[in-house]
Amino acid sequence: MKDIKFYLQENRQILLDELFELLKIPSVSADPAFATDVEQAAVFIQNEMKRIGLDNVSIEQTPGYPIVYGEKIIDDTLPTVLIYGHYDVQPADPVELWESDPFDPVIKKTEIHPNGAIFARGASDDKGQMYMHLKAVQYLLENNRLPVNVKFMIEGEEEVGSPSLAWYVARNHDKLKNDVIIISDTGMVANDVPAITTGLRGLSFVEVEITGPNRDLHSGLYGGAVANPINVLTEMIASLTDKNNRITIPGFYDKVKELGVQERTEIAKTPFDLEQYKKELGIDDVYGEAGYTVLERQSIRPTLDVNGIWGGYTGEGAKTIIPSKAYAKISMRLVPDQDPEEIPRLFEKYFKSLAPKAVKVSVKKLHGGYPYVTPTDSPGYKAAAQAMHKAFGKEPLPIYSGGSIPIVPLFEKELGSKSILMGFGLNSDAIHSPNEHYGVDNFFKGIETISYFYDFYKQQLTN
Repeated sequence: MKDIKFYLQENRQILLDELFELLKIPSVSADPAFATDVEQAAVFIQNEMKRIGLDNVSIEQTPGYPIVYGEKIIDDTLPTVLIYGHYDVQPADPVELWESDPFDPVIKKTEIHPNGAIFARGASDDKGQMYMHLKAVQYLLENNRLPVNVKFMIEGEEEVGSPSLAWYVARNHDKLKNDVIIISDTGMVANDVPAITTGLRGLSFVEVEITGPNRDLHSGLYGGAVANPINVLTEMIASLTDKNNRITIPGFYDKVKELGVQERTEIAKTPFDLEQYKKELGIDDVYGEAGYTVLERQSIRPTLDVNGIWGGYTGEGAKTIIPSKAYAKISMRLVPDQDPEEIPRLFEKYFKSLAPKAVKVSVKKLHGGYPYVTPTDSPGYKAAAQAMHKAFGKEPLPIYSGGSIPIVPLFEKELGSKSILMGFGLNSDAIHSPNEHYGVDNFFKGIETISYFYDFYKQQLTN
């Protein structure tokens, strides 16, 4: 029987080569032009599940892109772990800002990753992290050491809000029945500071449209007499926050709970270097809601951000027009007790109230998800903490994440299972941005840690 560290060292290049083949597939779910590639990624995962010895492997059709399912049921009396991940990725745009081809992975040394990082779209989010789970189970199966049942559910629509996942889960309760769900789509504080995410912000995502005249107008002939939708839109957006960067939507904070001194003190224990933070981002100062630290602003406080804004003429040279329309995409990150169904209604009512009669306003809800908090006294959390302690030599920090994973509260609602968010990425991995990367050491440390989890989980349930 081979020790996991020896196994990883012996198979290091093979494991990297396999991951590279997956990363080369441009499985961009947001762009229909990549539909064939998304399907190809699903087939890749299916083939890999079969190769490592999982049973009942299938590509499960949904109204959208398929879900790849596989399992290894050792004994019906044993606990079952469901592993969730996704094989789709964000668009690579703007491609010109990548230092290498986003779909031709390369390893380069960085200040944070002196032993190298894998640069490719999806390296950290989520192909690299999802693939760790397949490799950990492969190791356990090859050495006859898998102590519990496992099920894999890998989807292809996470980056577009998982529109088909609820449909699939609702129709497969028995197939997906489990005792705990493990997800690696989050991160650590630093390479030597492991963490388990215990809280996620929710999300409300909307698109707004401002319509002025029924056609683009000559800005000389009509300027000053007709409302310019872009001007109006920017004024309306500016009114959504006050001078303290507090969101002005009536009722927005009604269900937001203020954390006490003890909880805020715990957050403050998370290692954080403000100067390094600013240096990494290339900014001279931080910016956000008054009265809260950077760590609090990006985790336990709700936010409102304009993700994109467009309209009018943006080509080369000048075209002096008053555009007929202007648009923006706006996301709001939510904290526990805020409702992603209610918040868009509050937003729409207030946003329309800001508009002058000279324009028409349309608000379209795109997608969203509920906030989530996982308990730290559950067997799954304790097992994950033990596994990380064994791999890293130190206790992991329980942290709140500013990101959103809408499927986590969905799983609890539909399957009655808690999710353990055991990620190995870093904030500096540039996910959703050009030059996304994932530390080579993080990849292998993740496989090692996950392989430890299963024994500890079984022990927790039998103690």
